[in-house]
Amino acid sequence: MKTIARTIEEPTAKKAAKKKTAKKTTAKKTASAKKPAAKKTAKATTASAKKTTAKKTAKKAAAKKTTTKKVPKTSPLKTTPIAEFVLDRLSGWQAEAVEALCALVLSEAPEATQAIKWSQPVFELGGPFAFIRLAAKHVTFGFWRGADLKDPRGVLEGEGDRMKHIKLRSATLDEPLLRGFIRQAIKLNATRGDPTRR
Repeated sequence: MKTIARTIEEPTAKKAAKKKTAKKTTAKKTASAKKPAAKKTAKATTASAKKTTAKKTAKKAAAKKTTTKKVPKTSPLKTTPIAEFVLDRLSGWQAEAVEALCALVLSEAPEATQAIKWSQPVFELGGPFAFIRLAAKHVTFGFWRGADLKDPRGVLEGEGDRMKHIKLRSATLDEPLLRGFIRQAIKLNATRGDPTRR
């Protein structure tokens, strides 16, 4: 009888031990299953944040492209120091007007240099001879020796004894008039020297 009882007790004890081991294994599997789920959630949150940042960056880039799209790829602004300065501040007809002015000056004086001086775009040949000033509702195209320029139509403005300018309110330029002013300004610098050293 004792032998039979032992035989019955032993398998029962083994079964109980196996059940405990199985429970522990199941608990471990459940815990390890939860950990990757937590990791997956963290990764998903990080990925979501990266996507949001990428979308914002893409929107900013698209906004910049929209502004600069208005100036053709062949624009003289693309290869000059004026480009970054002007295109960051202007769009629409004003950007077109500045582009047209740069093209006009370069066609009359291809050897002229362009720079940002005195917080504005400046054209120089024997010293500064013309400048562009940006305003909310117009673009100013001015000349260092504007007071000495022949102005048959009386379009040049300015109270000073040297500088005069014309205000542009559209991208359509009176090219013959402006070409005449540019040529005169260059000749004055050639005969009188740099106007800033007077």
